[in-house]
Amino acid sequence: MDREPLAPPPPPGRWAAVLLSLLAHALLLAALAWGVRWKASSEQTVVQAELWAALPQQAAPRMTPPPPPPPPSPEPAPAPHVPKPLPPVPMAAPDTHDADIALERQRKREEQARQQALERAREEKRAQAKREREQREKEKAAQEKAAQEKAARAKAEREKAEREKAEQERLAQQKKQAEDKRKAEALARQLEAQRQENLRRMQSLAGANGDATATGKDLRSAGPLGPSSSYAGKVVAKVRPNIVYPDEIVGNPRAEVEVRTAPDGTIVGTRLLQSSGNKAWDDAVLRALQKTETLPRDIDGRVPPSLVIVFRPKD
Repeated sequence: MDREPLAPPPPPGRWAAVLLSLLAHALLLAALAWGVRWKASSEQTVVQAELWAALPQQAAPRMTPPPPPPPPSPEPAPAPHVPKPLPPVPMAAPDTHDADIALERQRKREEQARQQALERAREEKRAQAKREREQREKEKAAQEKAAQEKAARAKAEREKAEREKAEQERLAQQKKQAEDKRKAEALARQLEAQRQENLRRMQSLAGANGDATATGKDLRSAGPLGPSSSYAGKVVAKVRPNIVYPDEIVGNPRAEVEVRTAPDGTIVGTRLLQSSGNKAWDDAVLRALQKTETLPRDIDGRVPPSLVIVFRPKD
């Protein structure tokens, strides 16, 4: 090992003192071992035994032997000769100032290295935590972006489905309206054809008095005068008993109805010209006319082919 340049030189005679000390200790150990071995060999052990016969017998009194002479006391072993250790050679107190300085420097270097290692570990830990935090933020941002894209796709699909449903409903409504219109027109044509057929049938039964060039639908040609002034009251008096209106009427609504009749007074058609504003009253009047079926004859014996009648609840 390299010596410090300022360390003191080793003291002289150091190895000789060490060898002399080892030799003195070895002699001391040998003397102790010899003394223990001599003491163990000088001790004697006395053993006594008793003999018994196979059958119990009474033995004769035993002669008491004279006591043995006491054993001679052993002579004490001479004490081992232990050489006196040489007095230690006085050594000069080493100068430890430079060694303390070197140790202090070494301790400072180790402490500095330890602090640097701790600082590096803390920096690495902070960097690892920062990387983990950035990774979590990236993952969170990616998840939020994916959730937003998913919500946007779901919203777009929902709006598309709603538009398609609205379009289908509109097309279905248009188709239904067209179908209802077609059915209404077909029903109107059928009713008109049936009415014309009924008129022709009734005219053929009653016999029309018009000439060959007549283009009307009535049985007789009417003059410039219409029905009498009291004829409307007769019609209302005949129709009113058939009006069924259970609800209480507010005010006195006025329903104006056109009635078409055959020459014999049979009602062949009704049409509401002006509503009273109360649909229930209008429907009740039309149902009463259908239930009446025929109208009374006028004072001249004829039934007007078409007339307009006004119905009021309080007339």
